[in-house]
Amino acid sequence: MNMMRGAQAYARVGVESGVMSASPHRLIVMLFDGAQAAIRAAKLHMEDGNIAAKGQSISKAMDIVNNGLAAALDREQGGELAERLESLYDYVVRLLMKANRHNDQAALDEAARLLDDIGSAWREIGPQVDGA
Repeated sequence: MNMMRGAQAYARVGVESGVMSASPHRLIVMLFDGAQAAIRAAKLHMEDGNIAAKGQSISKAMDIVNNGLAAALDREQGGELAERLESLYDYVVRLLMKANRHNDQAALDEAARLLDDIGSAWREIGPQVDGA
């Protein structure tokens, strides 16, 4: 048990130091990765019939989308693109709620696909934004 707590603490330190040194662009990529990881976990919990863990994972994904990705949108400078992304993030959250409420794996898959499409675009522009 102590080894598990130690490993978790070590992982937290790694994540925290990664966040502290990340560029704004990299932080957005990390949010996409975190949402995808939470959706994958929810899918596994759904398959195992672990309702509580499924709900926690879906809640985590929704929190990342709402309070991370959507909150990071710059509506003034982003204009129409920011509005479209906001609508897309809202749709992803609704898919996640549907998946949670109805154990709908197809809704989880669609949410993951949409986030992957946007996240892939962020990853592609990374070298240009980060100056690599």
